[in-house]
Amino acid sequence: MWIVKLIAEQRKLNAEAGKMTRETFWYPVAVATGLIGTVATITAVLIKLL
Repeated sequence: MWIVKLIAEQRKLNAEAGKMTRETFWYPVAVATGLIGTVATITAVLIKLL
């Protein structure tokens, strides 16, 4: 019976590790996207003013 508990615990830990991997990947992507959007907006405003 304890083998079943160990397998369940391992699956839970693997799911958590996968979630952390996805977050580690997508957080920099979101930051880069926001930075590109900010630069594009500032550039567009400067072009209109000049």
